[in-house]
Amino acid sequence: MPPGSTPSASSEETAWAVPESLRPDLARRYAPVYSGAEADREMRLLTDFSTCGDVVTANALRIGKVPFIGIIDHVTRRDRPMAPGLLTPLAIRGRRVVRNPAGMLTQRLRDAVREMVGTGGGLLEVEGEEDLASLALVESLPSGATVIYGIPGEGASFVRVNAASKENVRKLIDRMELRKVRLGD
Repeated sequence: MPPGSTPSASSEETAWAVPESLRPDLARRYAPVYSGAEADREMRLLTDFSTCGDVVTANALRIGKVPFIGIIDHVTRRDRPMAPGLLTPLAIRGRRVVRNPAGMLTQRLRDAVREMVGTGGGLLEVEGEEDLASLALVESLPSGATVIYGIPGEGASFVRVNAASKENVRKLIDRMELRKVRLGD
């Protein structure tokens, strides 16, 4: 931006930030959590699922199960890069990149998930943090699908998408703080 100029209001994006008071509710387990071989076994049984998190997405692809949508941010606590080509089965179906700051769920991310649901899925790469994208998956996927998201140090949570899980996500998002943020382009 040139010196002395101000950003336009149109460069601001709507985002929902997680207030401190909501953190315990977001940390609550809303579905079964599996790890290791048990998580792999449960994943092999699924036909309609999406993943949120680098490790859980890589694990699905490693066992030959391609999620409908896989959301990653290229950051893991294990700090292990993914094998080259591992994401190819997802990316050939479709690939989007979206910015999303840590601790927030942007409208841009929610829209990207919704659009990918309507256009056949694929790989959604998040610049920033993808942790809250699991909420966007639950709100956008049809009933009967499963959302699998990683819980560092514990495993993966398998959330069945249905009216109750969609309502729970709506209530969580309603409790977040609505903000305007500048994401840039």
